[in-house]
Amino acid sequence: MLKSFTKLAVAASLTASLGLAAAPGYADTIKIGDINSYKRLPAHTIPYKNGALLAIEEINKAGGINGNKLELVSRDDQGKPGEAIKIAEELFSRDGVAMISGSLFSHVGLALASYAGQKKRVYLAAEPLADALVWAKGNKYTFRLRPSTWMQASMLAEQAAKNPAKRWATIAPNYAYGKDAVHAFKTVLKSMRPDVEFVTEQWPGLFKIDAGAEVQAIQASKPEAIYNVTFGGDLAKFVREGKLRGLFKGKLTVGLLTGEPEYLDPLKGEAPVGWLVTGYPWYSIKTAAHDKFRNAYQARWNDYPRIGSLVGYNTMLTIAATLKKTKSLKADDLVAAMEGLSVSSPSGDFSLRAIDHQSTMGAYVGTTALKDGKGIMVDWKYLDGAKYLPSDAEVRKMRPAN
Repeated sequence: MLKSFTKLAVAASLTASLGLAAAPGYADTIKIGDINSYKRLPAHTIPYKNGALLAIEEINKAGGINGNKLELVSRDDQGKPGEAIKIAEELFSRDGVAMISGSLFSHVGLALASYAGQKKRVYLAAEPLADALVWAKGNKYTFRLRPSTWMQASMLAEQAAKNPAKRWATIAPNYAYGKDAVHAFKTVLKSMRPDVEFVTEQWPGLFKIDAGAEVQAIQASKPEAIYNVTFGGDLAKFVREGKLRGLFKGKLTVGLLTGEPEYLDPLKGEAPVGWLVTGYPWYSIKTAAHDKFRNAYQARWNDYPRIGSLVGYNTMLTIAATLKKTKSLKADDLVAAMEGLSVSSPSGDFSLRAIDHQSTMGAYVGTTALKDGKGIMVDWKYLDGAKYLPSDAEVRKMRPAN
């Protein structure tokens, strides 16, 4: 176990140059580099940062990491892979961070994963959901916290298979996350229901949806059910246009991430009703661990938590558990500590699989409804992510050797 960290030369130089003194009561400061699309999608990333900061404050109040203070150094990647890589290099070379975490968009996360593998620097991807991050393009130095597209799509497909609908339409943003989400849902649903067929696939550009044209194209295919992967502003436009044209009437509609407050709340009274979704029913989760988190978050930020808040909090809990276990801040020692690591969190216990570095954190699956003019999730259940992951043998076929 690590009792105290030797101060990194870069960090020491920076501290001296700025005339900063070490925090009283702490032997040293351990910096974590945080990279996210704060300006591109603030509805999700600001709650993420608030959750991360809350966790760090609680960790430091409890004595830090073996007597060392934890500090988050945040930067905005503007939703651009090239900018994210530039920032990552600066965080390591100039700011002296021990590792990096964060990111939301899958194309940014994949770029950072590639950087981590090439530079042999540890990256905990908090929110990018593309399956390739830990499988086809996985590497020794990249880990992921959130349940992937395969995991969440599998959860939804399992429930959707119980519906008699045979003719399916899909709509998803035309980039890595969207493509993975559709592929996973189709694969799992057809394995459970060989009689289903997918009659159309719509691929709008990310945040460039022509909702009227997309709805018209889906209607023309005469589906009995719809699988939606759009989010943010695209989701709002799709829901409004679909309602206007009666697209969802009488059809099972499944929404990946649609139940997340970040995307459901802005719709207010226009939120869809009766959709099968993954999301985050923060208002009705009744466990001691989640009650503690929710109350602390509301007291600290005078706001309710979003899924981003929970992910940010769990990300820092994972990093803290890693640092308490590791022998040093060397990348290989951090990796050794993270592989198989168990973490207790407000959403339940999870671990980081050694085989592919994917967390077993689960997801909430339920149905959308309206209450007091606002969209909520009802009849939900929390599904363990470990049950929706491929076997070790399957992973070895997909993932390159480290």
